[in-house]
Amino acid sequence: MDTAYIYIPIIEILIMTVALNWLFSFFWNTRTMDLLLGFVVFLVFLGVVSWLNLPVLKKIMSHIANVAVMAVIIIFQPELRLAISKLSVKGRKGRIITDLDKFLDHLAHSIYRMSEKRVGALILLENQDSLEEFARRSVLLNAQFSSELLESLFVTTTPLHDGAVIIRNNMIVSAATILPLAEESSQLTRSMGTRHRAGLGLSQITDSLVILVSEETGKVSIARDGIMTRGVKIDRFKGIIRSVFNPTKVSIQTRFNPLKWIAK
Repeated sequence: MDTAYIYIPIIEILIMTVALNWLFSFFWNTRTMDLLLGFVVFLVFLGVVSWLNLPVLKKIMSHIANVAVMAVIIIFQPELRLAISKLSVKGRKGRIITDLDKFLDHLAHSIYRMSEKRVGALILLENQDSLEEFARRSVLLNAQFSSELLESLFVTTTPLHDGAVIIRNNMIVSAATILPLAEESSQLTRSMGTRHRAGLGLSQITDSLVILVSEETGKVSIARDGIMTRGVKIDRFKGIIRSVFNPTKVSIQTRFNPLKWIAK
């Protein structure tokens, strides 16, 4: 019986090592990693305060911790949902790469390459609401999606750069799409140009996910349901798209089709 108790701490250490290794490997080089490091520093500081027996600071930090937990859950909901979904994965080598994974990689690569070059862009990912009405009034392409094609459409020397690009399934449906500008909203600011007002306007009348790249700052924004999130980093970008589209029935043989996903 005593021998069994000897192995219990070893087993616990192994479990904690595996869990921490998975946690850090998932969040490494992402914005969430800064949050984890900040949490570790907070715990160390809390331990010092407890050790020095400083009751006022300890009480203040306890209140801060209660508020911070709720804030983290709300702000980092897409990342947390993605992390939980990966718990069922048996291993990186055995992970099934779905069409959504491939599409997200190519799309994110294009978006953030345009962001680095400060190339303005407005991209619409069609969801349940059809965008056919807007597509008919623009330049129809119906071309297979590719990073190179998407980026070339927003080069300022081309005639199709002014307007939005509509993506449906794995196809680039149209370019140079004219959109209605946003109505008066608390989301509107004086710094918003026509591109951002148009993207926000479409998100007010459809369930499409709107992606914008600012020509002035290079920042990436996402608009949905009349709400715009600005300055989105690449890890959060992928997390938001995954949280909007749930590919529950997509298999490795199934063609990428956002219309078959269940919007959350």
